[in-house]
Amino acid sequence: MNSLLITGTDTDAGKTVLTSALAAYWQTYFADRTLGITKLLQTGTGDREHYTRLFNLDQSPQELNPLHFDAPLAPPIAAEREGRPIELEKVWTTLQSLQQRKDFVLVEALGGLGSPVTRELTVADLARDWRLRGVLVVPVRLGAIGQAVANVALARQSGFKLKGIVLSCVQPASEQEIADWAPIYLIESLTQIRVLGILPHLDNPHDLTKLAKAASELDLERLLPGVNLIPQIAK
Repeated sequence: MNSLLITGTDTDAGKTVLTSALAAYWQTYFADRTLGITKLLQTGTGDREHYTRLFNLDQSPQELNPLHFDAPLAPPIAAEREGRPIELEKVWTTLQSLQQRKDFVLVEALGGLGSPVTRELTVADLARDWRLRGVLVVPVRLGAIGQAVANVALARQSGFKLKGIVLSCVQPASEQEIADWAPIYLIESLTQIRVLGILPHLDNPHDLTKLAKAASELDLERLLPGVNLIPQIAK
């Protein structure tokens, strides 16, 4: 239970920004507790390189990303192209090791909640089988309501437990656009899942201060343990 799976409705939903924001907040305010980050499976480049540059983590590169394929494709296709198996046992062992060694582990999923991990399993299936609890990142754009409803339905069908939804401004959006495209009251009414906040668009996703500030605006008591014991960043 000392981990949070950060998944989304699709690729480029804002999972990496949310993971980075929570990690920046943790390392700023939970200095006496250890944090792990892992990207369970990555195809192509991006996330593991981003975390390596941004954070000084006391963990190995293999723990940061236990399974990687070069082609930026769905894992079953990327694995087939390279003639390699998808070694989920290796990923599971790595996750267990981090959970045992760290006070808390941020686990970034790949793609969307319905993205295939193997020919038989989606991200939602894997989350259920590994008994992970997670947060669904929904990008703020036209269609956000339907994406939220569909992905929450998939989570329920799969048996994956969601702590909540975070809306992510992957592109700059005005308050009116946010209210029109992703109205919190309507998303909560249709999904019966609480919206834990809105992640603003960040011009520089490598600015640790701004990332931590963005995290401070979210419902951290549901996302991170013991946050009520830590003073909030001044708003």
